[in-house]
Parts: sequence; structure tokens; C-alpha cells
Amino acid sequence: MPKIVTVCSGTASALILLVFAALIFTPAGGAQSQNYLTRRNASSGVLSLLSASPSSSLPLADFPSLLYWSPPARIFPLTNLTNLESLAANPLFGLFPFSPGGVVGAAAFPRTAAVQLYALPASTRAPGLISWPRAEVVLSAASPVVPINYTYTVVNVFPHDRTAFTEGLVYNGGFLYEGTGIVGRSQIRKVDLVTGTVLQSRDLPPPYFGEGITIYAGKIIQLTWLHNIGFVYDKLTFNLLQSFTYPTEGWGITHNGTNLIMSDGTSTLHFLDPVTFAEVGSIDVYDQNGPVTRLNELEYIKGLIYANVWLTERIVMISPTTGQVVGSIDLSGLLSPADIVFPIDVLNGIAYDAKNDRLFVTGKLWPKLFEIDLIPVS
Repeated sequence: MPKIVTVCSGTASALILLVFAALIFTPAGGAQSQNYLTRRNASSGVLSLLSASPSSSLPLADFPSLLYWSPPARIFPLTNLTNLESLAANPLFGLFPFSPGGVVGAAAFPRTAAVQLYALPASTRAPGLISWPRAEVVLSAASPVVPINYTYTVVNVFPHDRTAFTEGLVYNGGFLYEGTGIVGRSQIRKVDLVTGTVLQSRDLPPPYFGEGITIYAGKIIQLTWLHNIGFVYDKLTFNLLQSFTYPTEGWGITHNGTNLIMSDGTSTLHFLDPVTFAEVGSIDVYDQNGPVTRLNELEYIKGLIYANVWLTERIVMISPTTGQVVGSIDLSGLLSPADIVFPIDVLNGIAYDAKNDRLFVTGKLWPKLFEIDLIPVS
């Protein structure tokens, strides 16, 4: 049974817990969920409730500090304990009931969302905001789950083509498959891991700038950066099978066995049907500091999405259901300064050997590819 917390006027200081109860008072009737938009107060860091309409028309550009959740917070009117227990069984949500003298409602937030209750006098409540007789729901701007930080140890070092502007990397069937960029130099490649020798390649002609690749159902899927088009090749012959379109920029791509997962350089990851390439869902990626942008090359590893953060030496580990960053890998110092020739020689490229549990990383124009083990930072 979820914890019941009673709120009375003037008791705000007693409510600072990891997860708090959330207040709702709704007359008995059919349950209807409502999505909440919130805005951060710059001085206090508190997010005030802005809207409780199921589909708000507030322009997001007006609220740059909006907190995003996936799935969104929902408020459910409850009339009896059976409803409460039914909602509590949902694995995607943490359920936080409120009782001013009996269970009258509950707020179901993603399990990664922190909830705070503040008791406020009626005179402090802004007109037009959803509020209740003795308390107002506000939501913490910070994620309650601070990512686990990792450093690394190098297990092996392999040669990597210094001319390869790496945009995508996959380990499959004992070989590396690589997608490279730059107009006129973009390719898909099959590469020998140990020697770095390019065993097979296919050029992507101008005007296309090649981006991320993944291998799904015996096919290599390649994105392009600015032309809103992707290409599908036979994995064995590299023959072009088809093309598809998408409305965003193309950066990285991987899959979870069911859907393709694509990045576009923002904090959003798009889930695509692998047959029709239609978008079937998306998540917004965030950590304790807010949205995580510039997500680039992707790899799906043990139920998490690993993503290079462009222009950094950081890889983030993302929950595919919530968008929460649950781990952060600091690869500072992996490539020796002596091996860096251009400022564009940035970390980019993640591949995983699932059979042998080996993680590989490299970068654009890097002369080396590294097998690494991750070490949690205490």
C-alpha cells in the first residue's frame, strides 16, 4: 500500500521527502487523466503548476525551463481503495495518494519524478492555477535520480582508419560496421576489428553527408545529416534496397529489437517502425540538470540507450521508457593529445559485442579504437 501523507496548513517544512504525496480533490465520478505543465522559479528552483488541462496550448517557447517527463504526470480522481491499488500496480508510475481525512485522490508520476508538497495560504495562490484548500502541488526541478558516474579502464587498443569521420559504429558477426561522414567521403564499411582493415565499403555520393548506422534484420540502415533521407542496404552485398524519409536532421540510430531509435541532435529520441519507418513514439532525455541535448551516435546495450553527447567526452546511459539519464561515462583522456590533429576529432562511435560483453568506442578521425571496461565512481 502506498504511503499516505496528510497535509495541514503551515506544515510545509515537514514534507521534504524523496517522494511526497500529491494532493487532488475531485468529486466522485469517472477517472480522467490530466497532463501538467510546470515552470521553474529562478530564485527558488521550485516549479509552479501552470496548467492542468489534458492538452495545453501554452507555447513552449515561452517557458524555456519547462520540465519534461515521459510518460507525463497524471492526476487520477479516486473514489475507493480498489482504484488506488489498481493504479499502484502500474510499473511505469509511482503512485502518491493524499488523504485529508480519507483517500480522495492520487497523483501518479513517473517513478523518476520527485514530488514536493507545500502548504500555502490561499492568499499566495495565483489566480487561475489549479489549487486546493490547503496545499498546492509543486514539482522539483531536479531529478531525484542522480546518474551513476563511470570512469573507464582500457582493455585493448585497435587500429582505426585516421581518415574515417566516424558517425556510426556497430559490432555484428565478428566484424565492425562503420558509417562515415563528410560530403564526398561518406561511406558504409565492414572493418576487421583487430587490424582495422576495411574489408568492404560503399560510397554515399554527394550531396549526402552520412550519419549514424544500425543493423536490423540483415540490413544496414544509414541516416544522412540534412537531407531528411535514410538508406537501407543488404548487409552481405551492400546493395541499396530502399530509401526512407524523416522530418528531422539525422544523427544517430540504433534499435531495441522492436523499433529503431534515432537521434536528431536535440534532447529528443525518436522511435521508428523498422518496416514503414513511421515514428511510433519519442522520449525527451534529461538528467538532474535538465534536458540533455546534442545526442549523437547511439547504441542499445542491456536495456539502455548509450549516446555520445556531441563535442564532449561524455556518453550518457538513457532509460528508453522515461528518458532519464541513469548513468554518465566520463572518457576524458582516452585519446592522447598527441593523437588529436583537428578540433573536430571528437569522441563519437559506440559498439557492443553482446556475445562477449565487450564495449568499443572511437572518435572522428581517431587513429585508435578502444575496448573499455566501465568503473563506477564512488
